[in-house]
Amino acid sequence: MNRRYFLGAALSAAAAPAFAGRTFHRSFDQARTLSFYHLHTEDRIDVTYRIGERYQRSALQQLNHFFRDFRTGDIARMDPRLFDLLYDLKVSLGDRDARFHIISAYRSPATNAKLRRASSGVAKNSLHIKGQAMDIRFPDLSTRSLRDAAVKLGRGGVGYYRRSDFVHVDTGAVRTWGA
Repeated sequence: MNRRYFLGAALSAAAAPAFAGRTFHRSFDQARTLSFYHLHTEDRIDVTYRIGERYQRSALQQLNHFFRDFRTGDIARMDPRLFDLLYDLKVSLGDRDARFHIISAYRSPATNAKLRRASSGVAKNSLHIKGQAMDIRFPDLSTRSLRDAAVKLGRGGVGYYRRSDFVHVDTGAVRTWGA
C-alpha cells in the first residue's frame, strides 16, 4: 500500500459520512404538499402539511377545517396518516401537482346516521366519523386506475364505487371492496 493510496482511502472514508449526512438532511427536510378541491363546498386548498418527519400544526388545523362535515359544519381532527397515504398515492401516480377532488371526508355521527338511513352502502361505524377516511377522485384518471394505485400501496382500506365514480381510502385495516 503506497502513501497516496492510503491518503486517498482515508480522505474518502472521512468524507463519506459528511456527504451522507447532507443527503439525509435534504430528504429529511422534504416538504409534503397536497392540493384539494371539495366538490360540495367548491373550496380549494394547497398546503404543505409536513416537512421531513414534522407535521405542521397550522397546516393540519387548516385541513381539519377544510375537511369539515359540509352538511353540519362540524370539525374533527383528521388522521395525519391519511394525508401521508394521499401524498404517497399522488407520487405513485407521477403527478406531484394534481389536485385531489373530495366527495366526502369527515362526517359527524348525525350525518353518518342520516346517510345510513338513505343508503345501505354507509357503514354504521364508518371511519369517516373518526377522520380516517375520504372519498376521492383524481383529475384526468379513471377511478379504476385510482383504485388500482391505492390498492398497490397496501395501506388501509380501499373501496371502489364505479357507479358513483369515486374511490374510498382510509387508514384502517388493509382491505378492499367493490368490483
